Amino acid sequence: MIFRDSRLIRLAFAAMAGAAVLCGQRYTDPDTLAPSFPTPQTVVDQMLLMAKIKPGEMVMDLGCGDGRIVIAAAQHYQARAVGIEIRRDIYERTAARVADMGLSDQVKIIHGNALRADLTQADVVTLYLLTSSNERLKPILEKQLKPSARVVSHDFEIRGWKAAEVQKLMVAGRSHSVYLYTMSSR
Repeated sequence: MIFRDSRLIRLAFAAMAGAAVLCGQRYTDPDTLAPSFPTPQTVVDQMLLMAKIKPGEMVMDLGCGDGRIVIAAAQHYQARAVGIEIRRDIYERTAARVADMGLSDQVKIIHGNALRADLTQADVVTLYLLTSSNERLKPILEKQLKPSARVVSHDFEIRGWKAAEVQKLMVAGRSHSVYLYTMSSR
């Protein structure tokens, strides 16, 4: 079952926030656009395939987490890639991982807020954020992205934009949707 921005998903996130507090973790940043759930590698592969990345293109992952999307873009598509991560602990681990893999010349991890990022160099933007977060990003994407840019969103659509392609996948018993948008035809 795919949950959209609904009462049930908000309750689930509230429960996660409560659990984080019980475990001594902070989950109160109002700039956080989504909880930290990694995208399954099968979905990452589908997202990058749908984006039709060419060597040398710039891929930007907003809320990059462990960097699996930007790392795969660099390794498999010879793309330049930037991941933006708001949580310092995740940013530090991901930046160290990229360095350990010898990908620092192709992949840059930035500690920052996706809502304040400069996306003007992006050819592809990847997202795994809530629909409400995508709604907040939509005017930034519309203002900053060039007409040839593609946006690929995992599970959560961008309201008001018409997807050029939608793929459904079943991974470990869970349904996933991947939405491809082109800035020239949104």
